[in-house]
Amino acid sequence: MNLYGFLADSSPLAGALVSLIGFLTLGYLGAQLIIWTVFIAIMLFLLGAGPIVCAIFGVPLLILNLTPLRCIIITNPLVSILEKMKILPQISETEMIALKAGSTWVEQELFAGRPDFSRISNEPYKKVSGEELEFLNGPVEELCKMVNDWEVFCDGDLKPEVWDFIKKNRFFGLVIPKKYGGMGFSALGNSEVVSKVGTRSGPLAVTIMVPNSLGPAELLVHYGTDKQKDHYLPRLADGREIPCFALTEPNAGSDAGSMVSNGVIFKGEDGELHVKLNWEKRYITLAAISTLIGLAIKLRDPDNLLGKGEDLGITCILVPANTPGVVLGKRHNPMGVPFFNCPTKGENVVVSINQIIGGAEGAGQGWKMLMECLGIGRSISLPAQAAGGAKLISRTVGAYAAIRKQFGIEIGKFEGIEEPMAKIGGLTYLLEASRIFTVGAVDSGFKPAVASAIAKYNTTEIARILVNDAMDILGGAAISRGPRNIVANMYISAPIGITVEGANILTRSLIIFGQGAIRCHPYAFDELSALMENDTAKFDKNFFKHVGFALRNACRSVILSATRGHLAKVPGGPMRQYYRKLSWSSATFAFMADLALGSYGGGLKMKEKLSGRYADALSWMYLISATLHRFESEGRRKDHEVYVQYACEYGFNRIQTAFEGIFSNIEIPLLTKVFRGPVLAWHRLNSLGTLPSDKVTSKIAKEMMTPGELRDSLTWAVHLSPDPRDALMIYENTLELVTKAAAIYKKIYKAVKAKKLPRGKPQLLVDKALEAGIITADEAKLAKDAEAARNDAIQVDSFDVDTFTTNLLAQQKRA
Repeated sequence: MNLYGFLADSSPLAGALVSLIGFLTLGYLGAQLIIWTVFIAIMLFLLGAGPIVCAIFGVPLLILNLTPLRCIIITNPLVSILEKMKILPQISETEMIALKAGSTWVEQELFAGRPDFSRISNEPYKKVSGEELEFLNGPVEELCKMVNDWEVFCDGDLKPEVWDFIKKNRFFGLVIPKKYGGMGFSALGNSEVVSKVGTRSGPLAVTIMVPNSLGPAELLVHYGTDKQKDHYLPRLADGREIPCFALTEPNAGSDAGSMVSNGVIFKGEDGELHVKLNWEKRYITLAAISTLIGLAIKLRDPDNLLGKGEDLGITCILVPANTPGVVLGKRHNPMGVPFFNCPTKGENVVVSINQIIGGAEGAGQGWKMLMECLGIGRSISLPAQAAGGAKLISRTVGAYAAIRKQFGIEIGKFEGIEEPMAKIGGLTYLLEASRIFTVGAVDSGFKPAVASAIAKYNTTEIARILVNDAMDILGGAAISRGPRNIVANMYISAPIGITVEGANILTRSLIIFGQGAIRCHPYAFDELSALMENDTAKFDKNFFKHVGFALRNACRSVILSATRGHLAKVPGGPMRQYYRKLSWSSATFAFMADLALGSYGGGLKMKEKLSGRYADALSWMYLISATLHRFESEGRRKDHEVYVQYACEYGFNRIQTAFEGIFSNIEIPLLTKVFRGPVLAWHRLNSLGTLPSDKVTSKIAKEMMTPGELRDSLTWAVHLSPDPRDALMIYENTLELVTKAAAIYKKIYKAVKAKKLPRGKPQLLVDKALEAGIITADEAKLAKDAEAARNDAIQVDSFDVDTFTTNLLAQQKRA
């Protein structure tokens, strides 16, 4: 029997089933409207539909296929309704500049619901090499040797010789081109320097990274006039000028558009144009010792001297610190972390209009400059510091867990310790993957606004999680401050990274999805622009593509959920299951994002809790993509598989949680109860993933405690001091000894079991084992050396009662 006969002779249920299969198939494939039209016509014919039914389907399809008719009957009325109901988001000028600033990158693939893994796999994944590697192994290594983090905290500053070394070796000129005397490093090279010095000292890392992030040098390189570049960049590169950049104000933190610091253009007695500045800024790194202040202000031109109107908007301008009216000289105390973070004021400060970055043409362009450079800075500095800190934590915790014993067993063998240890190891792998992946975009010429926000928010949050776990594992060794304590200062510093360059709460709830929903969506931004430009034809084109896009993702979401991603086109190899889940997650995310846009319209940006859950889902899709990209780029190392497995399973569990929150809280006309009921129940039953298994966590913990190439490669570029009394090196050397002694203790244990030696702890039976000929003299010495080293390594710092104070600076002076 042919299909026609089958459908004619069968019940309506069979026809409905065939129609549903065809509908889902065409939707999954993203078929064009004409294909849908042909399909519906064929089904109507095969089902023997009458004239009325054909008209019900045929007339709308005819209208949809004839664009001029569609515009008249559907699009024009729709635009009128949208305008009257005020459904569209109200986009301010500063918001529009932020949306247009920078560019999209692979995050757009994840937003599209059908990620192109071949494109993602072709993104660069480079390791530092050439002169950048030489700099890392030369001046950076020397600088790390010169700095002791405990002494920096005690002194409240870097030593004078360290400042001189930084300037002499052009650490402030990493991003300045060589033609101006800078290092001309790539984003990767810049990131590597920050990451490595961060493993030695947090204040040192901040001191170096800020001048190479958002600030005068970065702004001048991209937007300065030739005269400005020729004058300032060489001086910034060699340290003759110490820069700072003043953006934040008491009443304008994350909301930079509310700044009140201002400048007024006027013509001086010399006939030249000048700017009179008044400002009050705070939280400005290096301000108190700066010689050149980069300043963000709102610029006015009351006499229209530039011919651009009176209110020019946010402008970036350079102010020499010795200009009359500049007020410096005070410091904030950010959690006791001793980097220069300061307030600054300016009262009737007068500078030439030529001090505007970009000259007179740069007037009013400051917000665009800031948005583009913030995107770059978020991609490099804070993720680098987080990744470096995570590698240091991973190395420290792994060693300590093998050295420290309780109940006669190394603490790393307790399952309660294995769990947080594995989190440290697995997420350190992920952080390093994300760092290299993201800076690769910058080096490829992208200015990834959304990806940089994802990187900044998530790397600093993960770093905080890992340092908290490290504090728990190290216990007393982590809370007793002193030169032996490696993690306390990182713990204290963690909230600073959370706060700066866009507070994390704001970044999660407003920027990642709020900006991404429009910027990364293939049609939303063009639809919005068309409506703002009253271009109905452009809106029509993008709106109906958007409808098809949403339909495709709805079908993909259903099918991939039902098959657990098995129908998705993904790369082969050991990580295939995670690529499938990534496709499944992407389709669900894209469909739910469109539902949120359609349901809330302009009110979506006020639904911050819901936006935050979307941000979590998008963030973890991005981080998983970065992790898989690292694994593929590094040759699918077998010994890395367990770390990738941990990172992916942890990430998919976070995505699962985000989707549950979305389904439980999203409000969609007529569909709210459907999502809160059967959809949520199905999602929980058919989960994207649970947290990694005990078997996985045990394996990672064991590897973290084992010295060798794997441990070294996963914590590459952590500074290892030549001083054996350095805190980390005490752990490192002890780990080597106790690992070698383990085989000796096994011999003693076997002898005890065979009743050749009395019962007791193996380390207390060394002499008896030597006398019984069970171990050699060299083995006995090694075992004793290991125990002496172990005993020394677990010691914590203590201070004389009569000189003790919790004020580190006073403590150092008394000592």
